[in-house]
Amino acid sequence: MPTKRARRGAAKEKRKGNKASTQASHFVREKMHKLKHGGKRKPKNKKQAIAIGLSEARRSGVKVPKKKSSRKKSRKS
Repeated sequence: MPTKRARRGAAKEKRKGNKASTQASHFVREKMHKLKHGGKRKPKNKKQAIAIGLSEARRSGVKVPKKKSSRKKSRKS
């Protein structure tokens, strides 16, 4: 669950008109802090912390785009 501080920070960035990634950074920063300093439910690694932070940001209303997947090249026959 994201803290009030992260939600407030994201809302402030949105009012300023900043990008979604800047808004989501508050949530990711919070998860990275838990990774470094521990806590009850901490992520196992950096990638997981980023993924959880972005997912919480999406749930809170930040319009973060999905990860771009690599396209498969079509073969000419």
